[in-house]
Amino acid sequence: MREVTASTVRAPILVAPAAFGGTLRAPQVAAALARGLEAGGWPVDPCPVADGGAGTLELLLTALGGETATVAVDGRSVGIGLVDRGDTAVVELRAAFGDGAADESSAAVGELLLAADATGAGVVIAGAGDLVAADGGAGAIAAIADGGGLHARLVLLCDVRTSIERAAEALAGAGELERAAAAELGRRLDALAGRLPRDPRGVAWGGAGGGLAGALWAAWDARLEGGAAYVLEQLDFDAHMRAARAVIVGEGRLDLGTLAGKAPGEIATRARQGGVPCFAAVGARTLDAFGARILDLQAVLKAGDERALEEAGRRLATLV
Repeated sequence: MREVTASTVRAPILVAPAAFGGTLRAPQVAAALARGLEAGGWPVDPCPVADGGAGTLELLLTALGGETATVAVDGRSVGIGLVDRGDTAVVELRAAFGDGAADESSAAVGELLLAADATGAGVVIAGAGDLVAADGGAGAIAAIADGGGLHARLVLLCDVRTSIERAAEALAGAGELERAAAAELGRRLDALAGRLPRDPRGVAWGGAGGGLAGALWAAWDARLEGGAAYVLEQLDFDAHMRAARAVIVGEGRLDLGTLAGKAPGEIATRARQGGVPCFAAVGARTLDAFGARILDLQAVLKAGDERALEEAGRRLATLV
């Protein structure tokens, strides 16, 4: 039998993708990349991630333990998580709109927060990523007021650090909103900011959810946190990264939002600071070469489905 020594054992590749929007869950992306890397002879440490958007509830429940529950929102059943023996509720605000795009009113978001509050939790952790409240959060604020307010401490996990007055411009720049829709959102946010109990303009992370985060900060004293950093801490990500040969990130679309606080950008920054090479596999890309250099990505491969991601893993096995 061959003796295994430190020189013959290779450090693993840390595979840390976020979900590909509504197409692939983060664990699915990680598993597909891992199959390709393993076929190329590399040990793999799978670590799917989230940043307040898709997959946040699933990954936090896995990391923190707890149980799932359902609440009624706008006549539908929506899944939430309960951890710490029910003292903390975890929700994804995007779930308030079901499988479709955000409605003109964000009232359903307010209903979801009220329902989570009604479980008796002392803290509600709400992912505010991967959605755009077309009304800037006005409907959510009104729904909460009509429901008697929130008793729990509200913590919003935000996927972009953009402030509320820059939210519409940033969404247009990243291609997430047409220019006309972004201009209308900007007008709504400006009007809303002027009548809120305190001015959310200039507050970091307030632009998440199309300004929803800033509105909830101003009206209901929500604490705004970077979703990626929060989730990575629960996953003990830095310890995994220090033990890795390289890191592979992934997301549905690599764009300007990646630079503004989303999980792949946060991980790439940590990898650069830690001297760990970082690679990316993405469904689509609008971020230019300069942006990729800011993140110090060694290579960016496009792969939109599981088969393509597995092949991307094989290619990455030759690059890491």
